[in-house]
Amino acid sequence: MLKIVGFGSGAKDNMTLEASVAIAGADLIVGYTTYVDILKQYFPDKEYYSTNMMQEKERCQYAIDTAKEGKEVVLVCSGDSGIYGMASLVYELAEDNLDIKVISGVTAASSGSACLGAPLSHDFAVISLSDCMTPWELIKKRIKAMADSDMVMCIYNPSSRRRSGYLKEACDIVLKVQSPDTVCGYVRNIGRENETTGILTLKELADFKADMFTTIYIGNSHTKVINGKMVTPRGYKVV
Repeated sequence: MLKIVGFGSGAKDNMTLEASVAIAGADLIVGYTTYVDILKQYFPDKEYYSTNMMQEKERCQYAIDTAKEGKEVVLVCSGDSGIYGMASLVYELAEDNLDIKVISGVTAASSGSACLGAPLSHDFAVISLSDCMTPWELIKKRIKAMADSDMVMCIYNPSSRRRSGYLKEACDIVLKVQSPDTVCGYVRNIGRENETTGILTLKELADFKADMFTTIYIGNSHTKVINGKMVTPRGYKVV
């Protein structure tokens, strides 16, 4: 069997019990180099296989081939393996020739939300600004639809050296339909060393310098700041 495990933000306390048990019971742990380095400090005696960014297909194929040999293999992903993770690629590559179990993890939308307060208490949508797999024009179309719907937005992969202007462009799209004072937030390095959070306006977010380790939250028209926290009301009547 091949288990595809989301191990959360990287902090041991953020890992689900099911994920921890699966990793501890594996003969081989396969993953992206950065993720493997994180797990080695918690599971130092395991056998590991890692590949770098943009080698996802090779990584997944190795995990599939090794699992078919009879080894107990765990393919790890940060956050949740089914949310921008490797679960779908494994299913595509393996087709129906392998027993696969997906073990959920805590995705950045959830763990980052807890750091900020309660920004996702009503309808929300998650989008990645990485155009490695999705054309930028389609990403912009989806951002506009999200903004028009007045849903809270959670943004993954907001910026990189190659995509330094993407977050500003996304904010400019939202600014066409939402107030520049819309409450927004960010969390950098969720659950890791040097975790930082902040609350700012949509106008300020347009000039914010984010990176690949930052998760961005754009509130809806009802999102507010309460006691220094970002909160989107669920809709209960508060007397």
